[in-house]
Amino acid sequence: MSERGPSTAPSGAASPESPSSPTPLASARRTGLLVTFVLGGLTALPPLSMDMYLPALPEVTTALHSPAATIQLTLTACLAGMALGQLVIGPMSDKWGRRRPLLTGMAVYVLATAICALAPSAELLIAFRLLQGLAGAAAIVIARAVVRDLYDGVEMARFFSTLMLISGVAPIVAPLIGGQVLRVSDWRGVFVVLTAVGIALTLTVWRRLGETLPAERRQTGGVGAALRTMRGLLSDRVFTGYTLTGGFAFAVLFSYISASPFVVQEIYGASPQAFSLLFGANSVGLIAVGQINGKLLVGRVSLDKVLAVGLAVVTAAAVSLLLMSTGVFGTVGLAPIAIALFVLMSAMGVLLPNTNAQALMRTPHAAGSASALIGTCSFLVGAIASPLVGIAGEDTAVPMAVVQLTCVLLATTCFLALCRPWQPRD
Repeated sequence: MSERGPSTAPSGAASPESPSSPTPLASARRTGLLVTFVLGGLTALPPLSMDMYLPALPEVTTALHSPAATIQLTLTACLAGMALGQLVIGPMSDKWGRRRPLLTGMAVYVLATAICALAPSAELLIAFRLLQGLAGAAAIVIARAVVRDLYDGVEMARFFSTLMLISGVAPIVAPLIGGQVLRVSDWRGVFVVLTAVGIALTLTVWRRLGETLPAERRQTGGVGAALRTMRGLLSDRVFTGYTLTGGFAFAVLFSYISASPFVVQEIYGASPQAFSLLFGANSVGLIAVGQINGKLLVGRVSLDKVLAVGLAVVTAAAVSLLLMSTGVFGTVGLAPIAIALFVLMSAMGVLLPNTNAQALMRTPHAAGSASALIGTCSFLVGAIASPLVGIAGEDTAVPMAVVQLTCVLLATTCFLALCRPWQPRD
């Protein structure tokens, strides 16, 4: 992978006092694997924070003497914090560089997570889960901005696909880790583990990730300037198109995560162990296609063509799920549903990294703000789509299929109407 410029490449020897000092290309390549793992760890932090906690929900309900609906707000608060925090931290990183906002956000994340482990009431837990999400947003939004600082064009798309190999494992292993923690501790132990993970990442960033945004490329001005920058980004039809395309694709993923435990286990009778295997297989499919995208397709095939094929595959899978759910093919078993879900999830391996790369290619001047808009759009659209999958009750998979088909059709509409891939770009 080739960096955009040696002066912006991170180095293990880089010091905070000279963040933009030149780094030889050979040195940048030697540290490339470490940078990949650091950025992969940062992008994995949000799913770890969400999914590791899931097995503990029933125990939290009992321990804090609160109804399940109240404890569910601890998830909503963290998700909302991650969505909104990106809007604040992204522009901050464009003004002050990447290291300072990232290290500050990680320090606050560690503090908030530690307090969650000590929370005596549901209300305090909800409040600090919100703060945890707000601070943890620094990890994902700045990780994307750092990628934009270091890479351009097809190299950026390749790097995003590589990150999926690391960050894509997090949703698979997080519930398993949470379950194992609960074997030796109570629900507070989950937050102790997350605190340790946050400390390890913070120290690694402090020691190994140099500044990637030189002073001469930083934004100036205050809140008004940040809002004008975001307005300017959103006025770029193509950037907005890729951002919305990726956001609606992410909503397909969120609806799958929300509905699949119910659909696979309650409707089609799979055991928890069988569901875990299917969930893991689908995640492996997503990661594998992401690697095919980065290693074989990017640089050889137009990213827009790959996106078009990915959207077509997801649409076909969603249509199949809807037809099977409504009984058009008669009564079907778990196997056809599992195959359709596998195809749908695997295609995400080309949609998510390529929409991010295409959007960020438009914004070398404001990668932090652009990353914030991309992340906030994805989280908010996903948060809206997730509850809709259960709107018709617990006896049908039709809502999941309808939500997925609607979201992929909206993604396709945004791609065609706003990105207009057949037109030459300025």
